[in-house]
Amino acid sequence: MATITTISEAVGANRIVPTVAIPYPVGNPDLGEREEAIREDLVKLAVDALGTAISKPTIFKSLK
Repeated sequence: MATITTISEAVGANRIVPTVAIPYPVGNPDLGEREEAIREDLVKLAVDALGTAISKPTIFKSLK
């Protein structure tokens, strides 16, 4: 999970899940239910990415 995906690509990360913002990568915890839903989606996407077979570095983007 990374806010700046280009850095992740540059260092050779295999699986990259783009996140929201630098101070709160998975959403601002003070903003309530909307941010909680974003956080859940990002974590689910990251877990799915770990279970996905890949042959090259891949950026996993949410379908929502």
